Amino acid sequence: MSIGLIALLDDIAALAKVAAVTLDDVAAQATKAATKAAGIVIDDAAVTPRYAVGFAAARELPIVGKIAWGSLKNKMLFLLPGALLLSALAPWAITPLLMIGGLYLCYEGFEKVLEMVVPHGEKAAAPDPLAAAPADAAALESQRVAGAIRTDFILSAEIMAIALSTITSPSLWTQALILAVVGLGITVLVYGAVALIVKADDVGLALAQSSRPVTGLGHVMRGRPTELEPRGPSALDRAVSRLTQPVGRGLVFGMPYFLKTLSLVGTLAMLWVGGGIIVHGLAGYGLAGIEHAIHGVAVAVAAVVPAVKAAVEWLVTAVASGLLGLALGGVVFLVMHYVVEPLMHRRGATGAH
Repeated sequence: MSIGLIALLDDIAALAKVAAVTLDDVAAQATKAATKAAGIVIDDAAVTPRYAVGFAAARELPIVGKIAWGSLKNKMLFLLPGALLLSALAPWAITPLLMIGGLYLCYEGFEKVLEMVVPHGEKAAAPDPLAAAPADAAALESQRVAGAIRTDFILSAEIMAIALSTITSPSLWTQALILAVVGLGITVLVYGAVALIVKADDVGLALAQSSRPVTGLGHVMRGRPTELEPRGPSALDRAVSRLTQPVGRGLVFGMPYFLKTLSLVGTLAMLWVGGGIIVHGLAGYGLAGIEHAIHGVAVAVAAVVPAVKAAVEWLVTAVASGLLGLALGGVVFLVMHYVVEPLMHRRGATGAH
């Protein structure tokens, strides 16, 4: 009896070890996949706050919550099963689809860089799709949320495709678990950051105006000043407000610049990720010349500063991939605007006749 019990305990211990190794592997691969998708994640966090613009402060977090829930459903109900089916039935299609997505990222990144360098007067004058909205606040909110979820679907598809391409395990269950961890983790990360961003200016304004940052903490955290409260500030309030009021003014002043910086970083990261996807995809098809050239330049530059060799090698690789992504995005931009769009207009005109 005791021998059987010992054998059972040994089996349980062995299963626990396997489970621990599997979980470690899932965590490592999920982290790697999330890192690869960094450009899309940053861009998503930079773009999403605009969908909450123009609403009462009390509606900002509920709107972000609805978009986050829609994003999670995009990933878990549609994209995750689709990725698993693709992995099981047509794994050969993953790399081409990923490269198409990489070209799309390069195109989007190029358009944003072009807009920064040469602002498009016509685009600036054109009506914003977010502005052309119904007068009813509830209908406007539903329209904004639906638009954000549609945009998120494209970005989430890229994230899940990148995650799938990094998974080395042949097990569909492990792949599903990694994709689920990536999907949930990135959704929480992105929309948690978005929630902080959209409330930062309100909280900053409340901090700047509040004379009771300690005793009126609940009001401050909800973005409401506390001067009109019947109870006056305590000695601790007066002491702390000397710090919190300048911090609040800094938040109000700094958030527009922070959002612009975040948008710039997201654009650069999109070009880096898109270019890197194309480089690795070509190498996978035996065209590794570009990848070897970038690696050679990165190693040569890093050798000049051995103290930070790894960081410099990564930076040079990222910059080279980003420049390639910018060039590819420019080519796609020209094709889209000077070949595809004229053909579509011509076809539409022919169809009208």
